[in-house]
Amino acid sequence: MSFGRLERTPASQPMSDINMTPLVDVMLVLVVIFILTAPLLASSIKLDLPKTEAAKPGDAPKFITLVVDKSGQTFLGDKALALDELATKLLQTAKANPDTEVQLRADAAVPYGRIVEIMGTAQKAGLNRIGFVADTPLRTPAPAKP
Repeated sequence: MSFGRLERTPASQPMSDINMTPLVDVMLVLVVIFILTAPLLASSIKLDLPKTEAAKPGDAPKFITLVVDKSGQTFLGDKALALDELATKLLQTAKANPDTEVQLRADAAVPYGRIVEIMGTAQKAGLNRIGFVADTPLRTPAPAKP
């Protein structure tokens, strides 16, 4: 009779990775709790505020459009202006409403120095809010595979 050896198979190794499922479950529960309780915490005191004409919501800030074409010519709205005329118009605009935003639309071929010069004119007039307007690139379809 032959007897087989008594071999033991090695036990499975302990897992050293973090089990993410319970962590995600707890986080989702916390998110739901915060979503439900956040509106309650924002204003817990109920008030009946007095009414007055002076408390009207403010108008949206005005803006003017300043365009610079390829040749460096400046346009305020649709009217072409020289730099000194532009400075006086911007000064008048700043006196009327100093929070007016200048939306600057410049051609890609305009030199950087010209743009800085126009920005300096606007800032000297008192208009410090300047926004640059750009177009999104057109997406061309991918070429078809043969």
